[in-house]
Amino acid sequence: MPDKKPPSNAPAKPDAGGGERPIAREKTLKSKLYMEPIILGRELLTLDAIRDVVYRGRQIEVHADALVDVERAAQFVGEQAKAGRVIYGVTTGFGANSNTLIAPADMTKLQEKLLLSHACGVGDPFPEEVVRAMICMRINGLLTMHSGARATTVLALASMLNARVHPIIPSQGSVGASGDLCPLAHMGLPLLGLGEVLVDGLRLEGAKGLEICGLAPITLTYKEGIALLNGTQAQTALAFCATHRLRRLADMADAVCAMSLEALCGRGNAFDARLHALRRRAGQMESAAAIRRWTEGSELVDRDPDLMPYKRDRIQDPYSIRCAPQVHGACRDVLAHVEDVVLQESNAVTDNPILFPDAGDIISGGNFHGEPVAMAIDYLKLAIAELANISDRRCFKLLSPELSEGLPAFLVDKPGLDSGLMIAQYVTASLVSDNKVLAHPASVDSIPTSGNKEDHVAMGAQAGVQAFRMLDNSERVIAIELIIAAQALDLRMRLDNARPGFRIAALHKAVREISPFIHQDRRMSFEIEAVASDLVRRDGKPPGWEL
Repeated sequence: MPDKKPPSNAPAKPDAGGGERPIAREKTLKSKLYMEPIILGRELLTLDAIRDVVYRGRQIEVHADALVDVERAAQFVGEQAKAGRVIYGVTTGFGANSNTLIAPADMTKLQEKLLLSHACGVGDPFPEEVVRAMICMRINGLLTMHSGARATTVLALASMLNARVHPIIPSQGSVGASGDLCPLAHMGLPLLGLGEVLVDGLRLEGAKGLEICGLAPITLTYKEGIALLNGTQAQTALAFCATHRLRRLADMADAVCAMSLEALCGRGNAFDARLHALRRRAGQMESAAAIRRWTEGSELVDRDPDLMPYKRDRIQDPYSIRCAPQVHGACRDVLAHVEDVVLQESNAVTDNPILFPDAGDIISGGNFHGEPVAMAIDYLKLAIAELANISDRRCFKLLSPELSEGLPAFLVDKPGLDSGLMIAQYVTASLVSDNKVLAHPASVDSIPTSGNKEDHVAMGAQAGVQAFRMLDNSERVIAIELIIAAQALDLRMRLDNARPGFRIAALHKAVREISPFIHQDRRMSFEIEAVASDLVRRDGKPPGWEL
């Protein structure tokens, strides 16, 4: 079989993540006809609402009452600055320069210089879905009486988001406190007609992006620069997008585990609902139920061992099969926890200083510190790693003749002449090993910055970038197991003249449409990437689930 061309939506470079393809402008415009805009500033933002904005191009609007509150805060901080009140980042310099007072004539210039000086990120840009999540969350955080940005500035951000004018934001540069300064500075530059944006795949100057939105460059006043960039939205957006990808990965991990169970004629009693109810863990019960559903109608699971003289595991299967609900379920529980952290942070005020106009107070605090999000992403990284770890072990069992319950070595008819899928498991081993290094918690590291004024930082964005690379790795591991399990299932059906469950049969068919049966050795790289792109990363449940 000739090599396949790489899929058009193959993942980007590892640091940029392997998220979904950008939504075409025509599709976005069509979506407006079917979805009412999400109103920000009226009630708490939900994860479903963020998903609609980020992945489905849903429009946003800002509630009129929220804009009134925004203006009150902007007017309050302006009045206080004019009255000579010392306000960090408004009438003083930033960080280690906080003891330097700024002349009234320079206060506007100060806010612009803040964005310019902090926009020094490097590396691959964030994927567009991360940028969309950042903008949506930042707008939501500004829609209070506590930040000091003007309504016109907030509405300009909303116009950019709705028009799909996405600032180009380098992925390296944040230490997670005072917030994600560097990435958010790049997010704000186009408002001034500076920086760069991505529009329909074209890289344009920031001023051109504003023109597409029908806007002119704005001039920042008083606290607006620091309000734009002093927050946790980069790391929170990374966490949000990582949880979105991990939920799809967990669903496919259950599905491919079920296919491997079928191919090994494994024992179904390990997935009995009564067993899992006794441990009372939601994720475990969900994964066990999913595997039961996938194998419904199977002639292979719980097949009589007496019909299989080659059967090795007659009583109970290895942990990679038998304990899959416990491992996959633990990952689901981690996912639920991190989603809760993301939800709270998406509705938080995380800049500094924070305004309380009704009380006349301006408080310098530390709500920008990303530790809650950084630690959550590090926790998420463990779940990403473990789904791949246990998948690799199932791949190894399916390929090893002494472990695979009668299947040929490396799942090929002529082992020796053909290596079959031997080296595919080398790839899973390599990817799993990379994950183990990346799983080291970023949040335990702290390098003092800004003349030791900022002497403890969170490194949450670093954790997020690592999580994206780990997701790329783990999605490929699950894709390889899909190919190996599909090959093993074909050989099992031929050997035992029995059929899998009807849902697994549908999933098997979907794999075979991308990666045909391996009769003899061929190059597999493009097929692995295609299965990862078209099946593992697809939106919604895996093929066959809804049957």
